[in-house]
Amino acid sequence: MEVQQFYYDNKIVKKFLYAAILFGVVGTLVGLLLAVMFIFPNITDNIPWLSFGRIRPLHTNAVIFAFVGNTIFAGVYYSLQRLLKTRMYSDVLSNINFWGWQLIIVAAAITLPLGFTSSKEYAELEWPIDIAIAFIWVVFGINMIMTILNRRERHLYVAIWFYLATFVTVAVLHIFNNLEMPVNLFKSYSVYAGVQDALVQWWYGHNAVAFFLTTPFLGLMYYFLPKIANRPVYSYRLSIIHFWSLIFLYIWAGPHHLLYTALPEWAQNLGVVFSVMLIAPSWGGMINGLLTLRGAWDKVRTEPVLKFFVVAVTGYGMATFEGPTLSLKNVNAIAHYTDWIVAHVHVGALAWNGFMAFAIIYWLLPRMANTQLYSKKLANFHFWIGTLGIILYAIPLYVAGFQQHMMWKQFNPDGTLKYGNFLETVTAIMPMYAMRAIGGTLYVIGILVLVYNIYKTMSAADAIEDELAEAPELTRIAPNRIKGERFHAWLERKPIQLTVLATVAILIGGIIQIVPTIVVDSNIQTISSVKPYTPLELEGRDLYIREGCVNCHSQMVRPFRSEVERYGEYSKSGEYVYDYPFLWGSKRTGPDLHRLGAKYSDNWHFNHMYDPQSTSPGSIMPAYKWMFKNQAMDVSEIETKMRVMQKLGVPYTDQEIANAKTNMKKQAEKIEKNLMNDPDFVKSYNESKKAAAASGDQFVPMSEREITALIAYLQRLGTDIKVNEKK
Repeated sequence: MEVQQFYYDNKIVKKFLYAAILFGVVGTLVGLLLAVMFIFPNITDNIPWLSFGRIRPLHTNAVIFAFVGNTIFAGVYYSLQRLLKTRMYSDVLSNINFWGWQLIIVAAAITLPLGFTSSKEYAELEWPIDIAIAFIWVVFGINMIMTILNRRERHLYVAIWFYLATFVTVAVLHIFNNLEMPVNLFKSYSVYAGVQDALVQWWYGHNAVAFFLTTPFLGLMYYFLPKIANRPVYSYRLSIIHFWSLIFLYIWAGPHHLLYTALPEWAQNLGVVFSVMLIAPSWGGMINGLLTLRGAWDKVRTEPVLKFFVVAVTGYGMATFEGPTLSLKNVNAIAHYTDWIVAHVHVGALAWNGFMAFAIIYWLLPRMANTQLYSKKLANFHFWIGTLGIILYAIPLYVAGFQQHMMWKQFNPDGTLKYGNFLETVTAIMPMYAMRAIGGTLYVIGILVLVYNIYKTMSAADAIEDELAEAPELTRIAPNRIKGERFHAWLERKPIQLTVLATVAILIGGIIQIVPTIVVDSNIQTISSVKPYTPLELEGRDLYIREGCVNCHSQMVRPFRSEVERYGEYSKSGEYVYDYPFLWGSKRTGPDLHRLGAKYSDNWHFNHMYDPQSTSPGSIMPAYKWMFKNQAMDVSEIETKMRVMQKLGVPYTDQEIANAKTNMKKQAEKIEKNLMNDPDFVKSYNESKKAAAASGDQFVPMSEREITALIAYLQRLGTDIKVNEKK
């Protein structure tokens, strides 16, 4: 049999690893800034593009898609070539994948701080970038699949099963969750509304964690851990069970993010059932990884790379036990909307994804450069300070989560809330926020140590070149199963059939949950009093989305006695039929806002947005002073927005659209008139008018400023249905 020589493409792997290091530093530094903002909320006062609501999605996107994403591509490109004994199908496609992905990251880093966002968790980027992501992802998929078809190794190793499932599922999730109708280049509305949008979003949101942060890293674990430990995978049979059960069950679990909400009860219960079942395959993967180290634990003591792997796999096990536990309704009632969820997410991100990325970086770059790591002592220091950082980050937030729950739920003997002022529950956990910032600082120090260690390693090494390899050409055998060949062994040499079966496995759960919710009208109760937003309220809602208010405030009163007592009547599914997109939120740093309308005066909202501490002493909400400047709100596109809404099914009439600007002005002037009831406001307003006249600047009436539209939206919230007025 003739042996062929070829070269592995190491240069593309190097590019992705360097990008991962760069964005790992950027993403964690932004996260640290956010942690500091909880303690010093006005640290970026009056800088709109550095406000909490705008850079919080920048942090999550930088860590998930830039840091972790580049690590995934690096690991896949390195391992795939060696598992298939061939070079990547196309160097051109590889480089399009690399440069296209980096341009997407740069586009996100520019647009998110500028306020261009869809507000959907982990899918905040606007429609042109969504299209670019889909294109680059398809480029990656074509390159991977063609490499598999051109392979010199007959059977596909378990890591490749996970890579294929990742490609197919992320493509399906991304496309269906980001179906949007554009208004302009930087603005669009989701085609789903309210309850349906919430279900599709968390079908995507949960499985973005599953199929971007989990399955590709499991594939990398199955390749790199045995390679570094020089041990075979513990159980081939367990890897088969792990793969198929994981991809089938995971896709059903999204509704557990929406327990006790307006989502139909049957969908919630399905999510709980499949979430609990997820413990088995998840722990099967963890056990398979850790038991692969049998006979190699002496190496763990001396090799920092294996230390990172052990904590990473353990972190995966902890997070995947905690996730199904949190999906139980009685546990979810405690944890949801609290900092417990933040701790849970970061155990997975910092330990599982972060530590595995560090292990791959420490092992791969010196290996490809034919050198040794500059300092194992520094790598060990990184490991220990990073581990301590995770502990100091997570444990205080677990404590904070329990304390929030207990304070939110406590009643006095007379039936009133013991902590009726939400701010009492915020100020009580400030020490935990300070400890979280310390933990984050230690983790960032660890990454900076990695940067120094890798810099010293690579500056003293030879340039990374493509690696010479050789293997015999793959000989053809019968396409059908050979006598005695097991079905899965046959499937492993049939990549198309394997991919099709994986696609079917991941589609079943999504179809059964989403299609009935969209098609069957009885899932969403009809409330005749619920009307579309007025033009000014629609504009205000877009400003609310732009400023990222949904990051800290929910709009979903759950049917708990404590929440009804605190906020008002619990939320109904029919109230959200015109919400494109939904804004239920996933964290309460501030109180729920669904019943906020008519609760406070226009002047209160005005003062609260300009200086939150003036109306709410002890508040950690930042000010939004740029919304008060002499910049007219953009009403030029309100008719276009309403026509897009009309196409989505919102019953705006042509006459209402034609009169939109006139109606906006009337409602805004009414709010301006209400503001004039405050003598302090009148005095300040007249002074600013005189100052503008003296300087020759154009004076913009309050009725045309952004803050007026935002007040209109806030005053509308929860007022469409009659509720029992609380004394």
